[in-house]
Amino acid sequence: MSRHPFLIHLRRYLIAGLLVWVPLIVTGLIIKLLVELLDFTILLLPPSWRPEAMLGFSIPGTGVVVAIVIVFLTGLVAANFVGRRLFEIGDSIVDRIPLVRSIYNAVKQVMRTVLEDGQQSFRRVLMVEYPRRGLWTLGFQTGIGVGEVQHRTEQEVVTVFVPTTPNPTSGFVIMVPREEAIELDMSVEDGLKFVMSLGVVAPSWPSPGAAAAAAKVAPRVPKT
Repeated sequence: MSRHPFLIHLRRYLIAGLLVWVPLIVTGLIIKLLVELLDFTILLLPPSWRPEAMLGFSIPGTGVVVAIVIVFLTGLVAANFVGRRLFEIGDSIVDRIPLVRSIYNAVKQVMRTVLEDGQQSFRRVLMVEYPRRGLWTLGFQTGIGVGEVQHRTEQEVVTVFVPTTPNPTSGFVIMVPREEAIELDMSVEDGLKFVMSLGVVAPSWPSPGAAAAAAKVAPRVPKT
């Protein structure tokens, strides 16, 4: 049974309107939540230094500025010799606390992998056959298989993080032979968009000719 033209147009316009407003509302809510959370950093200031004490009223977003300043000053201290030594002492103290050290070291390693430059960073988008042959999955290279993992495998492997969708913060870590991992041209940001959108938002390919050529000879992960 065919739908009435009015209902077809109504559905189209409603979807078009939702595509405009829903992303804006969700983005606004997330930013609002982040600003409200960061505003708690204003409590680190002495009461006499807070805007409500100096100006008589509070300024939304002041905590964001305070948080940025604190992070910057912390990085400034941590980047010099004395600061590094102090943080090394702090790390050694935390490392003696059984449960805390596991969480702290794991989070610290993840942040280093994501933020720091270098060939071990979370910066390559790969395509691997997972969970079985014939099924391709998007993943992100996080390192190379060094140490015992590499020692016990006959092939040179790379460490790949396979995120779940639509939440890419969870996933699986797999070891893939280097020659079986295909490096893609898409950026990490485009890869994350692809995962979070359930594969709907796919990055554009330069040209059909380039896609056909890449399909014949897919580039493998280069050695680092």
